[in-house]
Amino acid sequence: MQFQKFLLTIGFLLISSTHAGAQSEIPAVGDTYIISRDDNRNFRGSHRIYNRQSDGLVEVEYCNRSYWVRYATVAWTQLEVENDYEVRVEFNWGKGWRPICDRPDQQVTLEGLGISDDPRVVIQNGGTALDKANRFAAIRDAFNAQRKEKATKSFHDE
Repeated sequence: MQFQKFLLTIGFLLISSTHAGAQSEIPAVGDTYIISRDDNRNFRGSHRIYNRQSDGLVEVEYCNRSYWVRYATVAWTQLEVENDYEVRVEFNWGKGWRPICDRPDQQVTLEGLGISDDPRVVIQNGGTALDKANRFAAIRDAFNAQRKEKATKSFHDE
């Protein structure tokens, strides 16, 4: 019996690391994920969500608690629900997964985040065109700020 549990745990970790794409870290105690399950409650896939801000993440709220996620995670969640799978926010408490929030797809959507791209496009790009445009704007603004400042005189100016 213990050996079967061990094999199931190893299988879960392998599957979750392949389904999570860029988020393929092995789940640790205290990690929070959006997990997709089929009609028999079998694991299908997962995406990690974070408790603090980091580059490439957007702040959202599931069940009145703030998390930071990738746009691709929100898109993946929408697609899983479209395919009739159940998604929930779940917490790894070391002895299994504890559901902490049902129906995250009804609480956060791409449209609600101002993204009109198809979820498949968002997943394929790992983000959105809007996200890429914002990065270019930030780079452009960084260079413009330098031009506005008065340059230090050099020996050629004298």
